[in-house]
Amino acid sequence: MDLSSAHLESFLEMMSVERGAAVNTLSSYQRDLEDILAFLKARGVKATEAGPDDFRAYFADFAAQGFKASSQARRLSALRQFYKFLYAEGIRTDDPTGVLDAPKKGRPLPKTMSVDDVTRLIGQAEAEATAEPGLDKLRMAALIELLYATGMRVSELVSLPASVLARDGRFLIVRGKGNKERMVPLSRSAIASLQRYGARMQAETGGEDSPWLFPSSSESGYLPRQVFARDLKGLAGRAGVRVASISPHVLRHAFASHLLANGADLRAVQELLGHSDISTTQIYTHVLEERLHDLVQNHHPLAKQAKKQD
Repeated sequence: MDLSSAHLESFLEMMSVERGAAVNTLSSYQRDLEDILAFLKARGVKATEAGPDDFRAYFADFAAQGFKASSQARRLSALRQFYKFLYAEGIRTDDPTGVLDAPKKGRPLPKTMSVDDVTRLIGQAEAEATAEPGLDKLRMAALIELLYATGMRVSELVSLPASVLARDGRFLIVRGKGNKERMVPLSRSAIASLQRYGARMQAETGGEDSPWLFPSSSESGYLPRQVFARDLKGLAGRAGVRVASISPHVLRHAFASHLLANGADLRAVQELLGHSDISTTQIYTHVLEERLHDLVQNHHPLAKQAKKQD
């Protein structure tokens, strides 16, 4: 057994006896640290002599293999524990892991939908509402149209008050997080769908009052968002849209992404979504980056000149 392996064995024994680490935790530490020590050995570096640059080289190689930031962070944690042990035992006079930066976790891009998929989804809802104009079909058409037209959160959508039907229809007042209100415009198709649904609901309820636009027998008194999400997936399946990629929140993302892709200002989208902080809206900047790239490629004089030369 070489010296590094002996140190690792002592470390694992300490973790087991003094820290009471679980078997799975010990196995994880052993696997991660053996991989790091093998990397150092291949570089001709002993564990007792390794420095920050050696570990940076290891993590650069580890990341290049496609391991996620979460996996890198776990290995860095194991490495730090190991070198704290070596320092505490007097085996090292320093801790070379103290200056290492934790891997940055990239913020995942929001799932969205193509314009074609949204068009198919809305088209399917409208076709079903026309073929069988029952309250459920008209409600689904109104829900889809309103959601894509406004980008509301699903909780805001299903809890809209019935008083919405009494307004002129061009705008909605939405009560969002923190009880803050915002005004969102409606598309013509959303207005038409909402009016059809409202007329049918009033006819079927016989004038029976409900404070909610989408009433239900649920505890809240309005349509549960889980029911809408379930029905939305069913509609997606009938429309030929991939069911696994569909949710009310994905339609909200589609609303924002499609607006930005067609030239909307980021601040305006922030207001429409009801984000209190612009940094929340900036998850959509990848859409802006793509649009700006296309803008330069298609309209910059030098880009046009390069195309002519090609």
